[in-house]
Amino acid sequence: MRRLICLLLPLILAACGADTLRVQPAADWAQDTSDFQVGADSFQKISRAVGREARAECLRRSKVKNCDFTIVVDLNPRAPANAFQTLDDKDQPVIIFTRAMIQSAQNADELAFVMGHEAAHHVLRHIPRQAENSRQSAVIFGELARLSGAEGVAVEEAQKLGAQVGAQVYVKDFELEADQLGTIITHNAGYNPLIGAKYFDRIPDPGDRFLGTHPPNAQRVQIVLETAKQVGLTQ
Repeated sequence: MRRLICLLLPLILAACGADTLRVQPAADWAQDTSDFQVGADSFQKISRAVGREARAECLRRSKVKNCDFTIVVDLNPRAPANAFQTLDDKDQPVIIFTRAMIQSAQNADELAFVMGHEAAHHVLRHIPRQAENSRQSAVIFGELARLSGAEGVAVEEAQKLGAQVGAQVYVKDFELEADQLGTIITHNAGYNPLIGAKYFDRIPDPGDRFLGTHPPNAQRVQIVLETAKQVGLTQ
């Protein structure tokens, strides 16, 4: 979840109004769709469906004002499989998929689930919440350093450490929150999050490392199962 001015082209989908979507031809970014498990046209269709539901969920939450999602593809052929949510220079949400990420998906439900998960990060305000956690932790670490007699550079180093720790403390909780809301967004968009969550079966399990960035895969799958049951889905 990095903040940046989005310079990635081409644009795949932008939610620009209550019922308006602008879509560029899928061929602009995928000249040979035979390399993709899920083709460019399918990705475009998924983007429309998930983008609409993400925006609707975003607008339902009064604390979230910037709800115009943009979904783009990183054309760098060397970029590893990844998808993440960030903000553009107008604080509007951007979801970025690498081509390797699209290629790694085995079906539309997996891509929709990943997309719903990333959209949920924005709806749940994870970027500003992480920034605030980082700021508060930096202040605490700095004050503790001063109380122990530190000055100048030593205090600054303590603040930097505090900022890093603060940014990481709730990251696993954020991932589980995004899995939960992402399950709902995926379902509302017309895709099956239970099938989508099968993606966890193929990625390395991060385990339960201290200050790790992701919770164990089994814990994430359990959240999806519980949420799916709440919306009427069963295995």
